[in-house]
Amino acid sequence: MFCKHCGKEIPENAAACPYCGTKTAQAGNPGDGKSAGYAVLGFFFPIVGLILYLVWKDNYPLRAKSAGKGALIGVIVSVVFGIIYGVIAGAAIASMMSISAAGASLVL
Repeated sequence: MFCKHCGKEIPENAAACPYCGTKTAQAGNPGDGKSAGYAVLGFFFPIVGLILYLVWKDNYPLRAKSAGKGALIGVIVSVVFGIIYGVIAGAAIASMMSISAAGASLVL
């Protein structure tokens, strides 16, 4: 196998390149893995997902990525729903204002 960083040939079971020190794909943490649970936690509590991402990004990159993705998706969904709610609430208020203005003109 060859090092992805420096291109020199290295042993197949090497955890890191002996020439440049770059970790190989086999060097992953055995306790690391994708986690749907952390993605869901990050979705419902984006600040927790962000904190977990920042804490785990070096030691548990797959788990950190799951928490970070959940947090990012949670924030995006919150913003989209906030915009939709604002548009609907604004339209409802404008409608109520026009109805009350029409009713006021009927009284006069």
